[in-house]
Amino acid sequence: MTSSTPAYDALREKSLEISLLGNAAGVLGWDQETYMPPGGVAYRAKQLSWLSGKMHELGTCDDFRKTLEEAEQETGDDVQTANVRELRHRFDRATKLPRSLVEKNSETTSLGKAAWAEAREKSDFSIFAPHLVTLLEIAREKAELWGYEDEPYDALLEGYERSAKTSEVAAIFDRVGDELADTAREACEKSATQPTDLLKGHYPIADQQKLNREIAEDIGFDFNCGRIDTTTHPFCTGLGPGDTRLTTRYLEDNFTSSLFGVLHEAGHGLYDQGLPTEQHGLPAGNAVSLGIHESQSRLWENHVGRSRAFWTKWLPRAQEIFPNLASLDLDTFLTAINRAEKTYIRVEADEATYDLHIMLRFDLERKMLNGEIEVKDIPNAWNETFEKFFAMTPPDDSHGCLQDIHWSMGGLGYFATYTLGNFNAAQLYHKALQDAGIADACDNADYLPLLKWMRENVHQKGSTLFPQDLMKAATGEGTNPRFHLDHLKRRFL
Repeated sequence: MTSSTPAYDALREKSLEISLLGNAAGVLGWDQETYMPPGGVAYRAKQLSWLSGKMHELGTCDDFRKTLEEAEQETGDDVQTANVRELRHRFDRATKLPRSLVEKNSETTSLGKAAWAEAREKSDFSIFAPHLVTLLEIAREKAELWGYEDEPYDALLEGYERSAKTSEVAAIFDRVGDELADTAREACEKSATQPTDLLKGHYPIADQQKLNREIAEDIGFDFNCGRIDTTTHPFCTGLGPGDTRLTTRYLEDNFTSSLFGVLHEAGHGLYDQGLPTEQHGLPAGNAVSLGIHESQSRLWENHVGRSRAFWTKWLPRAQEIFPNLASLDLDTFLTAINRAEKTYIRVEADEATYDLHIMLRFDLERKMLNGEIEVKDIPNAWNETFEKFFAMTPPDDSHGCLQDIHWSMGGLGYFATYTLGNFNAAQLYHKALQDAGIADACDNADYLPLLKWMRENVHQKGSTLFPQDLMKAATGEGTNPRFHLDHLKRRFL
């Protein structure tokens, strides 16, 4: 239980008020991505703009500053100290941005997401390009206001991965890039000798939804406090204690697309559902970073969801629901779902090639922010870089630079956290399996002990530790890509 002091209690109330507005904005944003009619986009943008401006005002006003300064003078326990430290960090970043810029950013992203969706559907980058010009201008302006050591990307990355430096991430990527590329190439060559249509068939969406829900519930996702809906781009959003929303998309000729999407987003959802509810509205009640958040989604999607033990349990049930799978034995099925093949679409990429997609985006984002690439040149730059990484060229913009929603959300600086998440996932999973009880349970497709370990070592920590300090506390060392590289070689080679 966190200690209580007068100024800290007042600060907590002010932080909770801002969080309540953020949750309300989250509901409006979720609705925009799921059920809102297209005609509501312009007004929804104004609603979200006002809410973001109001949150900014409450979090940067003199009253909040005074209360924060008073709380900093008080002595509390480790959780209180961490909350005050992180609220100071947020305050210092927020006060460097004028409310007008915050509102402009919110309205631009609402309109940008709608334009991106249309552009992606029509495979026409020109529809989204004017919005991206504005979003890039806003990102550069924010970076200059926040300040940075080496390059603008530093300031943006800090918003997603606390205390991370672009140069450090780039150094890790450079160190392992060749080995990842070689592993991907060998894995693809091996898979090329195997049949490609093992899972071909018809999978009604209603049946996919049934299996997805059963599996998500089995690994621990609480549907009394969550739900699954359909969107263009899968995501998970936590809207407050007891309300975690997952989304996925469906292909009627491939049930694994939605299933692994649900496992991925359920990993995020398990993290949100495992955060300490008594700390809601405070940093200790929030996830620490996207690199840690992504570790949870990738762990459940890949380390658990693509394992032999998992499908020893779930393949018979899948065969009941989808009769066309009845002829497949376990080994054949595992070969099919762990196939390595170059693909244009990141969210459909296998583990062996996935990080190459991220490194491409990391490289392009830095060049965009540094002014080395103009918006009008992005499609060509994307295709040229993709050709270098994958030895093939996207056939159109939807399979290239328009496939991801992140830039339309203003999420420049985000992508690097996906590969950091892969590194963290392998490392955390390896550490958890050092416990013989957890290892035995996982061998029998009982994942609740694994979830309990994650709750204790990751979820319940909230943002009380920096990401690298959390990794050290949980595993004994900071993020080490060796665990991920070894995992890929065991699985594919």
